[in-house]
Amino acid sequence: MTDAGHQLAIKALLGRAGLRAEGRLAIRRLSNGQSNLTFLIESESGRKWVARRPPLGTILESAHDVDREARIMRALAETDVPVPTVLAQLRSDHVPWVLLGHIEGTVVEDVHVARGLSAAHRHGLGPRLAQRLAGIHAVDLGGTGLLDLSSRAPYAQRQLRRWTRQWEESRTRPLPSLEKLTARLVEGAVRLRPQESSVLVHGDFHLRNVIVQDAEVVGVLDWELSTLGHPLADLGTLLAYWPMPGEMPSADDSPSLAPGWASRADLVEAYAQASGTAVDDYPYWHSLGLWKVAIIAEGVRRRVLDHPQNEAAGGAPTAEVINALVARAHDAVTAWGN
Repeated sequence: MTDAGHQLAIKALLGRAGLRAEGRLAIRRLSNGQSNLTFLIESESGRKWVARRPPLGTILESAHDVDREARIMRALAETDVPVPTVLAQLRSDHVPWVLLGHIEGTVVEDVHVARGLSAAHRHGLGPRLAQRLAGIHAVDLGGTGLLDLSSRAPYAQRQLRRWTRQWEESRTRPLPSLEKLTARLVEGAVRLRPQESSVLVHGDFHLRNVIVQDAEVVGVLDWELSTLGHPLADLGTLLAYWPMPGEMPSADDSPSLAPGWASRADLVEAYAQASGTAVDDYPYWHSLGLWKVAIIAEGVRRRVLDHPQNEAAGGAPTAEVINALVARAHDAVTAWGN
């Protein structure tokens, strides 16, 4: 779809929501989103909205489902989890679009934004993220109508099957170290503490997917990977997106590479205290999270190679960064003892 097509779809979305935008609309792609395309819409009077649609090109099965994402955000609207308001949905040229209310605040999308926060806010934000994650896992599934969101099969095995398929369908090159990591994770899954119950799992919870005001999380975004599963999987993802200085190549611009953030151990402790969950197996889930992030990053590379218009302002992940993620994942699963 052309830029003109995007504008027509966005104007139709506003009309579907019964919104009148005074004067001309300013529409721009939000910078670092690498999955669904996300646009900020602003009227001349200063009113703001956000629109989302899948990326251009071939979409992998079950990926980038903005309609499912909208269903989850509608279900969470009456809970304590802060989510954008879903205003409208439609299809334009067979492409699904969702219109969301705008939440004021900051998305800490790279190391440069992170350095603009005060040291106190940086340090306090890590534990607050972990506490907010515990709140997501405490959501009453029956009360939200989300009990049918997924099967109840063991979550690690489900994730390993799904993301192995995604790797096979989206990889751009052979990567034997990832294949070896997959085998280690499959072997380790049988040793995990039995899963007592399924909770709502965000699936991609990290700094770039929340809106903050000072050290408070006022919006949780990007629910496209949300499902029912094991709570430590979300903790593992948060840790996977939390490299510390010296752990990643210079090409990586993760926010946590700025000085002054809480450590990963601080995040684990804050989550354990807020949730009451046993966290013994968290290194396994940290490794699984890194494995999944590496596969997602490889998929982003593939989409950008196929359709350069998909590339976000921060650029596509490099092979060097993906290789480093896999290496860190091997270290994490080794620390767990597998």
